Amino acid sequence: MTDRGFTLTLQAVGDQLAAVPYSLYQVRLICSQTRRPLPGQRLWSEGELLRPETIRFLRAYNCRGYDVYIHPAGRDQNAGYILVDLDYAEDRVLERMRWNGHHPCLVLQTSPGHLQAWVQVARHGLEPCLATAVARLLARAYGGDPGSADWRHLGRLAGFTNQKPLRRTPRGWAPWVKIVHAGAGLAPNSDALLEAARHVRQPGLGTDAAPQPAAGTPSSITTAEALAIYHDCATRWRIAERFRPPDWSRVDLWVARHLLLQGMLEGEVQTILQLASPQFPRRHGNPADYLRRTVARAALPPNGGPV
Repeated sequence: MTDRGFTLTLQAVGDQLAAVPYSLYQVRLICSQTRRPLPGQRLWSEGELLRPETIRFLRAYNCRGYDVYIHPAGRDQNAGYILVDLDYAEDRVLERMRWNGHHPCLVLQTSPGHLQAWVQVARHGLEPCLATAVARLLARAYGGDPGSADWRHLGRLAGFTNQKPLRRTPRGWAPWVKIVHAGAGLAPNSDALLEAARHVRQPGLGTDAAPQPAAGTPSSITTAEALAIYHDCATRWRIAERFRPPDWSRVDLWVARHLLLQGMLEGEVQTILQLASPQFPRRHGNPADYLRRTVARAALPPNGGPV
């Protein structure tokens, strides 16, 4: 007789590995009661993890109260994948991530209302400091858990149950870790994200600092605030529905004009465009000059009607 639970777990593990492809993975079994990991560590290939005996071994420990975690094992480097732990996910947060070019390659529901997203930001290894800076930028932008924002944080493995006592259902059942989205691929705005993280790591700046705004502009606006403001304008104006694909330079001008009319300072508007305009700086050879010219043009009376 076919074991349906085993089949579903095997399928879920295969789908997760296909969305986060790598040569080796670290798998950890951690007791939900004591938070102590099972002794012993080893690295697994995709083929080894998908063996029936491996799946049965992991399922057996999962039933005994162990949570199953995984991470692409880049040894002394990050493998190019960043975990964003959306422990209390906001509405439409995944839509905002895609809108800003930070497309997750994998999204898991670890329990109702709790998500984990993996974002591929590089096709090669990243040094730990840079990967941690990227993780903190993404966590700050999308309301992720800052305690999970580091270069090699473990994420859950789909197809197993979440054994944390606080995540139990009203009937006392442990919820299944389910795949919400799986689609391998580099995030479109990964280059700009890495560049922002490198600015964070400049000498004299801690890794908790925000991305550097354009020269001479205020730095009080956070990345999360900038993304929320820009996304709100684009959503209300139905940019994605009306323009396929949108001309983001034109949208930048509209956003800048709107914000100036709201009484916002020119420097603040430049900061919002720099932090939130999709795929910025795109093909602009001189991003700072582009921001200055866009905001200066937005201050002039428009030639046409409203957006």
